[in-house]
Amino acid sequence: MSDTAAGPVSKRVFIDKQSPKAYHALTETAEAVRAVAADAGLDRTLVELINLRVSQVNGCAYCLDVHTRAALRAGETTQRLGVLAAWRDTELFTARERAALALAEAATEPANAAVQENAYDAARQALTDDEISAVIWVAITINAFNRVSIMSKHPVRLIPHQ
Repeated sequence: MSDTAAGPVSKRVFIDKQSPKAYHALTETAEAVRAVAADAGLDRTLVELINLRVSQVNGCAYCLDVHTRAALRAGETTQRLGVLAAWRDTELFTARERAALALAEAATEPANAAVQENAYDAARQALTDDEISAVIWVAITINAFNRVSIMSKHPVRLIPHQ
């Protein structure tokens, strides 16, 4: 990486641009997952909370930027977005949301079998089978987009007056 007057210049390949057929397939998957989530009854704010929490766990700045704005457009509050990283330590999230967030985290870091089982048990108490499936698909999909953006080092650009 070198620096210019405008800032650092990345030498990363934007894999979405380099391999557009593969990226197009991923975006088609995301569209199908959005439909599955809607059909299962997951509202847009919950989907965006999942997208944001997974992106926090993965450290994907680009996806955090995109999905913060999407969550706000969907009606999410700045207070809940501000404490999302510590959702377990607040009373601001419903049992359903908490179950979905725990399941999304387990899908993001699936190697810990005990965490995965606990998340699944909690999900069974608060979510239907269709909702469980949709939450997992949303988490899987945003995980894939996180990796595309992290490996491509997609930049987050300042949006004036926000």
